[in-house]
Amino acid sequence: MTMGYVLAYRLGIAPWERAGEEGAEQLDALLGREEVRTPPGRALDLGCGRGAHSVELARRGWEVTGVDVVPRALAAARERAAGAGQQVTFLEADVTALPESVGRGYDFVLDVGCFHGLTTSQRALLGRGIERVTGVGATMLALCFAPGGRGPLPRGAAAADLTAAYRGWSVVDEEPAETAGMPAPLRRRAPVFYRLRRDA
Repeated sequence: MTMGYVLAYRLGIAPWERAGEEGAEQLDALLGREEVRTPPGRALDLGCGRGAHSVELARRGWEVTGVDVVPRALAAARERAAGAGQQVTFLEADVTALPESVGRGYDFVLDVGCFHGLTTSQRALLGRGIERVTGVGATMLALCFAPGGRGPLPRGAAAADLTAAYRGWSVVDEEPAETAGMPAPLRRRAPVFYRLRRDA
């Protein structure tokens, strides 16, 4: 998947970002609900891409670190943050091998379509990294397509896949994602926003 994202950003093809724009109202509401339960603290944006969600979190008062493996996307993310007057730390790193520079003590993790493209072994590695950088009581919002993706599409993930990778976390809520801006093949994948909480 990594080379696919590198090529997509090089060609300027990022349908997941267009979909995110269409679903901005829903994500805004989900983040608003999150902030009622967890006042803004430290937030980690996995697979942050060109930084739209990282910048929005910073605008809302979170101390944000965005992680992505694609340099071109991160360059655009830094420009976006600067243009918006927001302070965001962007790190070039593989989410399955989070470096020490990511730090620790994150209260909230945002994953808009990263986890569901990983293999089972990659998910386990990500889970161990998230265990290291969060503590009990941390929460996560993860957007995942339903399982069954083939070819260039993400393989998808269900609630059980998330809790298998994130040991000590439980799914406490789920909500079908807005699909209006997505291409038809993605709309058929029935994306869901899962909210998780770390209990142990």
